[in-house]
Amino acid sequence: MALHSSESSELQEFERLAIAPLYARPRATHGMPAQVIPEDGMDPPIAYSMIHDELMLDGNSRQNLATFVTTYMDDEARLLFAETSDKNMIDKDEYPQTAAIEGRCVRMIANLWNTPEGEEATGTSTTGSSEAVMLGGLALKWRWRERRRAAGLPTDRPNLVMGINVQVVWEKFCRYWDVEPRYAPIEEGRLQLNAEEAVKLVDENTIGVVAILGSTFDGSYEPVEEIANALDELAASGGPDVPVHVDAASGGFVAPFLDPDLRWDFRVPRVRSINSSGHKYGLVFPGVGWIVWRTPEDLPEDLVFHVNYLGGDMPTFALNFSRPGAQVVAQYYNLVRLGREGYRQIQQAARDTALFLSGAIAGMGPYELLSDGSELPVFFFRLRPEVTNYTVYDVSAKMRERGWQVPAYTLPADLTDVAGLRVVVRNGLSRDMAEMFLADLARSTDFLESLETKLPHDPSHTESFRH
Repeated sequence: MALHSSESSELQEFERLAIAPLYARPRATHGMPAQVIPEDGMDPPIAYSMIHDELMLDGNSRQNLATFVTTYMDDEARLLFAETSDKNMIDKDEYPQTAAIEGRCVRMIANLWNTPEGEEATGTSTTGSSEAVMLGGLALKWRWRERRRAAGLPTDRPNLVMGINVQVVWEKFCRYWDVEPRYAPIEEGRLQLNAEEAVKLVDENTIGVVAILGSTFDGSYEPVEEIANALDELAASGGPDVPVHVDAASGGFVAPFLDPDLRWDFRVPRVRSINSSGHKYGLVFPGVGWIVWRTPEDLPEDLVFHVNYLGGDMPTFALNFSRPGAQVVAQYYNLVRLGREGYRQIQQAARDTALFLSGAIAGMGPYELLSDGSELPVFFFRLRPEVTNYTVYDVSAKMRERGWQVPAYTLPADLTDVAGLRVVVRNGLSRDMAEMFLADLARSTDFLESLETKLPHDPSHTESFRH
């Protein structure tokens, strides 16, 4: 039977559009919706291409030397990531094998952080270190409150001791959960918390001391064992008995492989909990974090919820509920695919590249190092005082012209007059790319050095960088 004439013309029009060049098709010749959901949809290839093209205006993530977040994974890890993005991590009974893989990761990471033999650590995956920090802080507060109530003491004035250099999530924790933040100052030549400053701020209302293994400002490790020893002495002399939480957001997947003799983890008895970001030097795409408590007793039972899991009991402790299981699966892939030696090689290559870059920059002339990448593969440098006709913000902007994202920022309170640039070296920044970065920095510096008048200052650049 012959097609009706209108049906025939519609079919011809459909066929014409189907073979038309992509960017000549009707939906591709108009701007994309930005305010209202359109009445009609569009062909998948057009929708994909329009959005794909918009995203080209973002920076190249591999050239982003501002972020600690992983921007490279094996093709096989990417495949597993795509295959498991539809699995909901909270549905333990629906996805029991994903839940089992999460448990394996917790045990492996607890072992990596030297949980004492005979002590059963407990922990969980999170959406990142920000959630893990909230959980760690809550456990500290609940345990402090239990001790105070048992002794018949007031519980209305908890405080938390940390350096002013902590990541802003600790400030959020204190504000959200009604805890007084007590920040130890930094000074020229010391950009992190030390034992002396920590003990000064501790009292009977201190729920814990936070030590940072890998500062976001300069990549340095805080002296965890020294801080713990000072707190041991304080407790032995009749002072408060204060636990330590280690925020190892970055260092938790670096120090165990490159600095195995450094005592910062559960080998230090006063360390009761540790968090880290799997999506930083754990080498997983965002977002996944981990928190481990030394013993189940360090995680108050009141904070644990119990769900039915395959007819049994599955304890859960998290602020988030629905989230994909892909990141947890990718973390397990990395742990078993790389092993300790693979992680060591990757982190050593990153540290070597950081030291190569920092050494070359120190020799350029106008720059001086405040850290060199010998702990985290992260370093911070500033302009020498005699440089007055341009700023670190000008250097950052000039490097952006070549695609490099190098953050310029001021240090926190007491050193807000110090502005510098930070470089984060991650897996995927090859020596070849590092050499190209140095060449671009040299060209940018030569251009700025040639200026006869100072560039206008942008007042928005005066805020401290807190992430």
